[in-house]
Amino acid sequence: MKSLHEQNLEVWFLTGSQSLYGDETLKQVADQSQAVVDTLNAAAELPIKATWKPVLTTPESIKAICLEASANPKCIGVIVWMHTFSPAKMWIAGLNALQTPILHLHTQANAALPWETIDMDFMNLNQAAHGDREHGHLQARLHLPRKIVAGHVSEKKVTTRIAHWMRAAIGWNTAQNLKVARFGDNMRFVAVTDGDKTSAQIALGISIEAYGVNTLVDCVAAVEPSAVDALITEYEKIFDIAPEIAKGGARHDSLRYQATLEIALERFLEAGNFGAFTTNFEDLGALKQLPGLAVQRLMSKGYGFGGEGDWKTSALLRIIKSATEGLSGGTSFMEDYTYHFGPGEPKVLGAHMLEVCPTITDQRPRCEIHPLGIGGKDDPVRLVFNATPAAGRVVGLMDLGDRFRIVSNDIEIVKPDKELKSLPVACAVWKPAPDLATSAESWIYAGGSHHTVLSTALDAEVLSDFCQIAEVEHLRISAATTSGDFQREIRWNGAYFKLSSLT
Repeated sequence: MKSLHEQNLEVWFLTGSQSLYGDETLKQVADQSQAVVDTLNAAAELPIKATWKPVLTTPESIKAICLEASANPKCIGVIVWMHTFSPAKMWIAGLNALQTPILHLHTQANAALPWETIDMDFMNLNQAAHGDREHGHLQARLHLPRKIVAGHVSEKKVTTRIAHWMRAAIGWNTAQNLKVARFGDNMRFVAVTDGDKTSAQIALGISIEAYGVNTLVDCVAAVEPSAVDALITEYEKIFDIAPEIAKGGARHDSLRYQATLEIALERFLEAGNFGAFTTNFEDLGALKQLPGLAVQRLMSKGYGFGGEGDWKTSALLRIIKSATEGLSGGTSFMEDYTYHFGPGEPKVLGAHMLEVCPTITDQRPRCEIHPLGIGGKDDPVRLVFNATPAAGRVVGLMDLGDRFRIVSNDIEIVKPDKELKSLPVACAVWKPAPDLATSAESWIYAGGSHHTVLSTALDAEVLSDFCQIAEVEHLRISAATTSGDFQREIRWNGAYFKLSSLT
């Protein structure tokens, strides 16, 4: 899987003006817009660089650059700025042709006005205050999904918001090129993990491809023992391995089998250019174990995963991992498993059968083997740990039949009240905002998924920007949420999306 650095992604910076001002002024416009880009790129929080493009002064040049941006696989978005007054009708054809996310930066070259020396030359050069209004009018007329950021480009709050949008654009680019491999189907009779795969590809770009589990069985059979030996050596360096599955232990073969699964799965995913995958404990074919450690390891490498055939959560996990690459914290497949209502502060215990990503902990994970009461296969090896306390959010993607909906909940991961001595899986304990009761009610009112993505790296604005780019409904459960307001938001959103579908 290619890293963000290896992908060489770009955001193009487009500056609007017009020939009315003359060559001398346009040269100043170009110099100042390049300086804005230089200032922007100096901000450490930006995940990728902005690429300056020549000043645009004609409808033809605007349309050409928008078509070029849309066709270039390295360009994942554009930032537009009207340095001077750029009559917006010049932008109609270009913006209609644009197929990338757009951010409208409302800034100017100077932070402060030169009060004592300001003259009409200065005024004619620095017109973004109304030039961007003109541009904004057209964007509104075209109903463009866009982000608007106002402020001087030297301000950290400005570059931080631009960085958030860039990360959302990275996530959108991932979605547009994402292939999800499904081994088997959904868990039988489960509703929320089901969904319309064609609609998902239309709305989000993700392609979901099904494979019989015995395709994976064949890949497992092809793994050479020397590759397993090398991976076991790697495990020994980073995990505390239980004696019974360590080298020389009575059940060491079980650890070797999970290593074999990891190698087989990764080779399959790499060969097919898959960024995410699913498994199903009900459909394991000739596999000896449900993939546990193997899945946890692949998630830690950036792959998306969903249990029980949950392709939506698998895709969402990969999207969020790509959008948060390089940030502190981690991102994992998760499930609200059980509650602590009291005594003390109510909390959620999140876990799954096996598959929790070790990027959400700073502990050295323990590699253990325990029985699994479902699936009818051998006891699977898994990593056991507790998530590190941190602020984060859990995010779910669901298919409502007429549209997709993303629900997020701000959370605070905390230490368990007591040691979880008998819990044989990785887990996270968190306090959901605003409180457990309101959070739980809101999830249920929203038709929320029981599988989620837990991330301590994802900023709320990044998720909001992604949903805006994708034109997907986003319901956020936060400290300000009340059950009544949340229900009203659901009803209002329902009316909006129904009406918008008629246009």
